[in-house]
Amino acid sequence: MENTSLVEKKFKTPIILVSILIPVAVAVLFSIKLKDFGINVEPLSFLPPIYAGINAITAVLLVWAVAAIKKGDRKKHEKLMTAAIACSVVFLVMYVAYHLTSESTKYGGEGLLRIVYFFILISHITLSVAIIPLVLFSYVRALSEQFDRHRKLAKITYPLWLYVAVTGVIVYLMISPYYAQ
Repeated sequence: MENTSLVEKKFKTPIILVSILIPVAVAVLFSIKLKDFGINVEPLSFLPPIYAGINAITAVLLVWAVAAIKKGDRKKHEKLMTAAIACSVVFLVMYVAYHLTSESTKYGGEGLLRIVYFFILISHITLSVAIIPLVLFSYVRALSEQFDRHRKLAKITYPLWLYVAVTGVIVYLMISPYYAQ
């Protein structure tokens, strides 16, 4: 147990730093565009449906991974969770690239749909920030074979991460009619 808790201690500071830096960087990018620095690139307007698809794949991987561990297939679970993390990283890179080259799209719906959209969007954004350290600490605990501690944290992490992945798709579907053509 001593060696395994040392692994988590070793990664604690980097996880906290990454968990702060990613949301700050994403927030800053909404006020910065590459063209502001004289870099003229075409808007990467083809990316939103791709990264929405990656969110959908992430959701499927998460459900599949939980099914695998419930069947006792730890290796499959580990591979699926690693793939889900990789998908999240690819999503983040594409999301940042899109927002560095494109203006934000305003939601054009009205009435109850507008309220629903903003509720989903705000909860999605809030939980996407919270999920970063949860995923990383869950992963480190599993890799360091702290399975009891991993399970405890994963019971919180899994539904939140699944919610973030699914609502990412819903947000895309709700805003997609308003993307500039």
